[in-house]
Amino acid sequence: MAKLVFSMNQSLDGYVDHTAFAPDPTLFRHFIEEAQGQTGSVYGRQMYEIMRYWDDDHAEWGADERAFAAAWRKQPKWVVSRSLQSVGPNATLVEGDLEGAIRKLKAGHDGEIEVAGPNLAHSLTELGLIDEYRIYLHPVVLGHGSPYFAGPRSPLRLLSHDRIGEDVIRLTYVPA
Repeated sequence: MAKLVFSMNQSLDGYVDHTAFAPDPTLFRHFIEEAQGQTGSVYGRQMYEIMRYWDDDHAEWGADERAFAAAWRKQPKWVVSRSLQSVGPNATLVEGDLEGAIRKLKAGHDGEIEVAGPNLAHSLTELGLIDEYRIYLHPVVLGHGSPYFAGPRSPLRLLSHDRIGEDVIRLTYVPA
């Protein structure tokens, strides 16, 4: 059975915003390795539309960007949306019974399936479907934005913590 992991960059004050800060080269290489090892990713509509950037090659990319794009394109993606009518390459639209679809997805695969997007993570948390939370804590204070946790949740237990690169701490939690 697959493990569902919600993993995102977060500011010190609890917000996620891909435009406000970016991973340093060490953290980006870490994300490449993560993407290469994942069974797939589950996206909410907004996060999927942001990540579609990796569907097309860009002339300014270096080797790391090309490696991440290749890993992202290779893995299956499941997109939870009420408004999208279609999705891009190697992606499946998830409609209807969210809980049933995600339980079937977990039961039908092994390894880790990434959950991307705080709103989707909130819905899956309420259903008791997220197995692990990974916070990549950056030394940035935003003061506003989308919070990592989009709503209250039951207590968590710290599983591990480690430093990645110069400034980022990865905190790994599981439901208590």
